[in-house]
Amino acid sequence: MGSGRVVGVDVARGLAVLGMLVAHLGPDDAARLPGGGSWLEAFDGRSAAGFALLAGVSAALMSRAPDRLGHARARILARAAVLLPLGYALAALGTLVVVILPAYAVMFAMLTVALGWRPRTLLAAAGVVLVVGPPLVLALRAALGPGFLGAPWSRWYPPLVWIAYLLVGLAVGRVLGDPRTPGRLARWGLAAAVVGHATNAVATRTVAPGHPLRALLVTEPHSSSGVEVLANTGTVLVVLAGCLVVGARWPRAALPLAATGALALTAYAGQVVAIAALGPDVVLHPTWATLGVVGAVTLVAATAWWLTLGRGPLERVLHGVSTAVADAVAPRPVTPAR
Repeated sequence: MGSGRVVGVDVARGLAVLGMLVAHLGPDDAARLPGGGSWLEAFDGRSAAGFALLAGVSAALMSRAPDRLGHARARILARAAVLLPLGYALAALGTLVVVILPAYAVMFAMLTVALGWRPRTLLAAAGVVLVVGPPLVLALRAALGPGFLGAPWSRWYPPLVWIAYLLVGLAVGRVLGDPRTPGRLARWGLAAAVVGHATNAVATRTVAPGHPLRALLVTEPHSSSGVEVLANTGTVLVVLAGCLVVGARWPRAALPLAATGALALTAYAGQVVAIAALGPDVVLHPTWATLGVVGAVTLVAATAWWLTLGRGPLERVLHGVSTAVADAVAPRPVTPAR
C-alpha cells in the first residue's frame, strides 16, 4: 500500500463502498428472511455510517502533528469545498441514489473545530450529539422543511446528527497506533451495538408507532435517531477492528478491498455515474447479476489502478487542491537547519 496508509482502514473503507453499492443495487426480493425482511437490509444506513466514521479516522491521520493543526484544518476545509460541488454534480445526474457527499462535506468542515480535542473529549461530544442532535433535527425539519442534501437537518444524512460518527472516528484515529486498539474497538463496539438494538427492541414493543418518542428510540435505517447512531457506530467499530487485524496480518489477501478503500471517492462517484448510465431500473428492479458485475468491476478497476498508478483520479484532485490551498494559507513550519 501507499506510504503512510493504514491497510486496515482502507479495507474498512472498501467494505463501506461495496456496502453502499449493495444498498443501492441489492435485490431485496431475492434475499428475504422468514420474517419478511431482507438480509441485505443490514447494509442500509450502516455502510454510509461506516463511510462517515472513517472520514473522522482520515481527519485524524491528516492532523497527527500537533504543531500543524492549522495546515490540517485548511486541508480539510479545502476538501470540503471540493466535495460539495462534486456531490451536487452527482445528485444532478438524477439517479435514485441519495448522494452523501454534500452532507459529508458539511460534516468535514464542522469537524475542523474538534481537531485538537482529546479522544475522551471527542467521545463525550459525540454522546452529547446523540442526545441533543436528533430532537433538534426533528424540530428544524418541522419548522424549516426537510432540507436539501448538505443541509444540517437534511432527511437522509443530517450533519447535526451524523457528526457524531466523525467525532468517534477522529477519536479512534488518535489511538490507531496502540496495539490494543482492535480489541478495544471490538469490545466497545459490540457493547454499543447491543445497547442500541436492545433499546430499539424495547421501544418497538412499548411505544406506539405514532408517538413522537418512538422516532428517537428506533434503529430503522436513516432514522438518524441517537439509538440508530449508537447501534451503527458499534457495528462499524466491530467491523473496523476486524479489518485492522486482517490488514495487519494478511495485507496481500486484502488488497482488492484495500485498493477500493484507497480509491473510495472515485469508486463511489463511479457507482453513481454507472447507475445514471444504466437507468433507474437497476435500482427499482435490482438483480444479482447487475450487483455482481458492478461490484466486480469496482474491485478489479480499483486494484489495477492502485497497483499501476497509485492515488485515484478524484483523490489526486482532492489531494492536490487541498494541499495547495493549505500550503498557501497555512504554511507548514520550517525546521531550521543545524
